[in-house]
Amino acid sequence: MLDPYVVDVLMRDLVGHDHQPSAFLVYLWLWTRTDGGRRRHSASLQTMALETGLSKSAVQLAVRQLRDRRRLIAATREAPTTPPLYEVLTPWVRG
Repeated sequence: MLDPYVVDVLMRDLVGHDHQPSAFLVYLWLWTRTDGGRRRHSASLQTMALETGLSKSAVQLAVRQLRDRRRLIAATREAPTTPPLYEVLTPWVRG
């Protein structure tokens, strides 16, 4: 189930304030792949682009926005040649 905060607040922030609708789409895509942040998901930028309908560069920019600026996702790599393992963060949830 999608947390109401994602639609009520995060969508407006990413799309309206940051002018990054692609970041919102990538966050939603990752949300579904991680069961709302309950598990991590490995995916390449190309896979994310194909499955969201965005360009690879738009996905790359969105991941950078979500990871570095907004801190809404974390990405780690097991090895330099493996796709990142993404984790959806929910900083608005306490406890």
